[in-house]
Formats: sequence, C-alpha cells, structure tokens
Amino acid sequence: MGKLDERVIIVTGGAQGIGRAFAMRFAEEGARVVIADVNGPAAEKTAAEIGEAGGEAIAVPTDVSDHESTEAMAQAALEKWGRIDGLVNNAAVFQRPQITRGTVEEITAEEWDRVMAVNVRGPFLCCRAVLPHMKARGYGKIVNISSGTFFSGRSSTQYVASKGAVVGMTRTLSREVGEFGITVNSIAPGSTASDPERDESNYQGRVPDRAIKRVERPEDLAGAGVFLMSSDSDFMTGQTMIVDGGAALN
Repeated sequence: MGKLDERVIIVTGGAQGIGRAFAMRFAEEGARVVIADVNGPAAEKTAAEIGEAGGEAIAVPTDVSDHESTEAMAQAALEKWGRIDGLVNNAAVFQRPQITRGTVEEITAEEWDRVMAVNVRGPFLCCRAVLPHMKARGYGKIVNISSGTFFSGRSSTQYVASKGAVVGMTRTLSREVGEFGITVNSIAPGSTASDPERDESNYQGRVPDRAIKRVERPEDLAGAGVFLMSSDSDFMTGQTMIVDGGAALN
C-alpha cells in the first residue's frame, strides 16, 4: 500500500527537474499522475517512464499562463480518471537565459510580465481550473512551489517577487477553501540542481550556508510533496515548508 494509492494528482512543469521528481515519487506511492508541461514531448517521456516502472500517468501539454490550456488540463484528468485529488503548481520561469540576473534597472518590463505570467498567473489559473471539482467532492490538496529566495532575497527581483506572491496566494486561498475540505500549502526549495544541462558543481556556492553540507537535488523535495498530498497532512493548511538543507532557519 502506498501513501497516495489511487489519488489523481496534477503536476505542472512535471516533465523535468523538481516536477519530475514529484511525479515519479507520487507514482511510486500509488498515485495516478497528470504530467502537465509546456514541453509536450518531454511530458510524454516522463509519463512513459512512470508507465514502464509500473505506474499510471498521462502527459498533457499545458501552458499554465493560458486560461483555456489550464481548463483543458483539468478536463484531461477528469476524462481519464474521473477525479482530481491534488494539484502541484510547480511550473515556473527561473533559469538563465529566461531570467536576467541583474538589477531592477536591467530587468525589462516585458521580462517582468513573462515571469509573472508563468510564476503567479499560472498557479492562479490552475487553481481556478481544479477548484470547482474539488469543492464539489469536498476534498482536495493544493501544493504551490515557492522558493527559499523569498526568505533570503538572494536572486533577481522579478523571481523573488513572484515566489513571494505564491506564499501570499497559499495563505489567502487556504482560508477561502478550508471549509470545503481543501488544504493549500507551499514548499520552498533551496537552490536545487534541477537543470540536467548544468553540472552539480554550479550549485556548490550555496552549500556553505546550509546546515547539511551538500548540493540539493530534486529528489530531496519529493518526501515533503508526498506528505502534503497524503492524509498525514489533512489538518495542515496555509503553511510553507522550507526544504533547503537548513539554509533558512525559521
């Protein structure tokens, strides 16, 4: 028996990196996973890997910044399995060359809008897409992926601002939907070696700040995701779990 047996969970940005780690672990715990990613072929590959390992998954090409696309994402889950138990809002713009690592004066308005469209509008639209079903069932779990940079301020302004908005959304939405049996929490990862094209040595700079002296990997976050999607966290909502090896000690 797995902790997530037969639960249907949507993971946005689930084709690679942190999202992929969540999807793979959820499937190991018995969940049926919707891999929602703007990169359709990559989503298909991850879904196939889950299937080969004995799990259940479907790939749904999804642009989280587009209303119709997120509605189609939710509909695909319902058509396949008839329910939506959980949503992980993981899709985000965060790596070079997508984000300028510079001052406010160096960030263009267009770049600011692009980051907010994916990192803030995306979770908003995905929540809107799944909430009617969750409310009707009187049950659901939403996990928003924030970032440890919200607590440290160590990144570009547009990224930190977007991840701070995710924490704010988590808090307000948890109060709004709690009476319907829906929990809303967030996870704040530290700097994670989630880009397969970058060597882990590129992430060594954050290691000295941590209590646990090693590079953080996507798999380090999967256990927190399982906890927040399982019945173990049924009386926990509006909270942000920091999973960064002890860099931000609250």
